[in-house]
Amino acid sequence: ETPGGSVVVKDFRNRGWWFARTLGRWLCAREVRAYARLAGLAVVPRMIQRLDAFAFAVEYRPGTLLSRSLRGRTSPGFMAELEQGLAAIHERGVVHLDLKHRSNVLAGDDGHPVILDFASALCLRPGSRRLRWLARFDRLALEKWRVRIEPAYSEVAGEGSASSADSSGGTTSAGSMGAKRPM
Repeated sequence: ETPGGSVVVKDFRNRGWWFARTLGRWLCAREVRAYARLAGLAVVPRMIQRLDAFAFAVEYRPGTLLSRSLRGRTSPGFMAELEQGLAAIHERGVVHLDLKHRSNVLAGDDGHPVILDFASALCLRPGSRRLRWLARFDRLALEKWRVRIEPAYSEVAGEGSASSADSSGGTTSAGSMGAKRPM
């Protein structure tokens, strides 16, 4: 907790000496670079600061992990807003590449989508052929979420009313790589 609100610290130091000193340092720098490029986008938590070579802090954004348990419970424009946010991320030259994991997309407590954990992200030249090619993996992941959480869309897509609800739609705001410690 800080005067500006709650934060999440992503720290690669606790992943073992070799990992922290090699991949951890590199992953931290890569993720910080992505957050810096995405500064000001509503769909991405604000980066507070880089703490050292192995850790950085981002604003805490409370919400519920995307899962089938949210089917029909998100706001009507949720998926459109998520798609617009992803398009804005791509316009800035960033591809996420890990949006299929439920820990990386939240339905924020305010009803708006939140995209987290840019450890797998690549920062490329905006509009480049490589970025456009890789961005399709992000868009495919969003289609997966659309089928799972929008009832009308999933019925048209052939999922019908089959319900294999995911009961673990827990609350979080942290990604999956690195240790998180509250501040």
